[in-house]
Amino acid sequence: MTNEVYAIIIFKHKNIMGKNKKISNGVKMYSTPTCGYCNLAKDFFDEHGIPVEVFDVSVDEKKRQELIDKSGQMGVPVIEIGEEIVVGFDQTRISDLLGL
Repeated sequence: MTNEVYAIIIFKHKNIMGKNKKISNGVKMYSTPTCGYCNLAKDFFDEHGIPVEVFDVSVDEKKRQELIDKSGQMGVPVIEIGEEIVVGFDQTRISDLLGL
């Protein structure tokens, strides 16, 4: 079983400090309200006190296109951490990027 999710999370204009890493431009997530993996990702960020800028691509056409341009994907979640793009809810990779 994979931990990938079809959602995107974006953190913007925030500094996030993990154990060893600093994310200067925050975390962003592209998601939809009905995406189960998106909700898991949101819960994960909440549990760790990580602020996330979330974009609902089901209603925001501009952000939907931004998602496609950044990831080459149409599925959610898509999570942007600093300069890195994570397609799906890959908890291990997200934790590594945040230094958790």
